[in-house]
Amino acid sequence: MAKELDITLERNSPVPLYYQLAQSIEHAIASGTLAPGDRLENELSLTTRLGLSRPTARQAIQELVKKGLLVRKRGVGTQVVRSKFSRDERLTSLNDDLAKAGKVPGTRLLEYTPVEMTDELIDAIDADLGEIELVMVRRLRLADDMPLAILTNYLPRHYGITAEDLQVRGLYDLLRGLGINLKIAHQRINARLLTEEEAALLDEEPPAACLTADRVAYDDTGVFVEFGRHVYRSAHYSIQSSLVV
Repeated sequence: MAKELDITLERNSPVPLYYQLAQSIEHAIASGTLAPGDRLENELSLTTRLGLSRPTARQAIQELVKKGLLVRKRGVGTQVVRSKFSRDERLTSLNDDLAKAGKVPGTRLLEYTPVEMTDELIDAIDADLGEIELVMVRRLRLADDMPLAILTNYLPRHYGITAEDLQVRGLYDLLRGLGINLKIAHQRINARLLTEEEAALLDEEPPAACLTADRVAYDDTGVFVEFGRHVYRSAHYSIQSSLVV
């Protein structure tokens, strides 16, 4: 059942009604009145009960969707989700980490193509590839139907991993299935603005910030396994690390 919140709006306030509504719903989430998985009453119910226009209610809900507090699900309605997905600095798969966090990972394959070794790519990988041919795989990763990251991976073509495989399984799961034992990776994390194409894929309104990670992974014998160049929604994704003296 959708939860009906006790909401009071100040119509004489200079604060826009959509923002007041968004703040009231956000407070209910922060206080635990609305918990992850709870359904929010629909726009028609909100507008009828609070005397609002449909665009006002829709704008308030969309603000919270952009913040990662709500998600719209077809046939279910609008549900509360956790505000940000956080990962430790470990050599793990985003697909696996999402599943362990109780989220439903999803994948949309954007591109799958053989690539030529450019100087820029050679410098980024910085590994002895010999005569290895690479394929480039670009995917949109979703968490509970919310776009979370654009993942671009370069991997040896002889692995035989297909576009169909990547639609249903995570890359690291497929690599483990080939007997590859991932051991270590070198990673560089940066921040920048999303391109217009990236913003459209991630459902962000430009200008919007993102986190980027370039990661080169090796197996337990020191052989190159894959190079990842990933873009994450900064409002919905963080990386945790431990520092010791």
